[in-house]
Amino acid sequence: MHEFVERLLGIMERKVHWAWPSFTSGLVPKDRLHIHLEQEYGVYVRDFPVLVGRAYVQCPIAAVRRELAENIYEEETGGIRAGRPHPELFLEYPRGLGMDLSRFDNPILLPQSRAFRGLLDDATTQCGWAVATAVTTLFLEGTSHDRSVLDPSAPRRPEPPFEEHPLVKHYGLPLESLALSKAHRSVEGEHRAAAWAIARDHIPASEHAPVIDTMEAVLAAWLAYRDGVAEAVGLEQPTIRE
Repeated sequence: MHEFVERLLGIMERKVHWAWPSFTSGLVPKDRLHIHLEQEYGVYVRDFPVLVGRAYVQCPIAAVRRELAENIYEEETGGIRAGRPHPELFLEYPRGLGMDLSRFDNPILLPQSRAFRGLLDDATTQCGWAVATAVTTLFLEGTSHDRSVLDPSAPRRPEPPFEEHPLVKHYGLPLESLALSKAHRSVEGEHRAAAWAIARDHIPASEHAPVIDTMEAVLAAWLAYRDGVAEAVGLEQPTIRE
């Protein structure tokens, strides 16, 4: 596999945080779950179409712009599959859980969240189209299972029934509030394939080192961001015994 793509996949395979199993198994107290959703929304969900748009306006390659434009259109309008903008669909989670939606008007970001968002802003405005595209379409949209996009023999991202979604199973979220999860599942394959095709076929060799360096920095900031959220909801990292 292309060395550049392999290094990117290696970064994505480290996009795993120690606290996530506590979120998916219902160990986060329900009265603190809003913290997690507010941080996700404020850091990148609300503005994700804007972040991708920054990559679009900088890109000189028509084929790449077309893929980014389709991504922006779906995220901003839901016009291809979802029927509504994805940031609006995200708010169905807190609405379905009976949370105070006014908290999402201007979420107060934790220090690590502000640092992560600052890095995202810098990466999408100051580092060129290739970095902006990789950070948004690969890192933010991708998961540790992205290798399966390029290698059919690699483990795919699990897709359990929506009835088993953690917010439904452990917190009582109505199934009809999973519109965003359903939209993501319907377009995820196309978006992941397009993102990796851009990285493989269009990012020039001169941009490989900056892209890798920025992706490593974004991963580190993301892990710190998730540390901050975990602490805020009352989780403690397990002690590793020698």
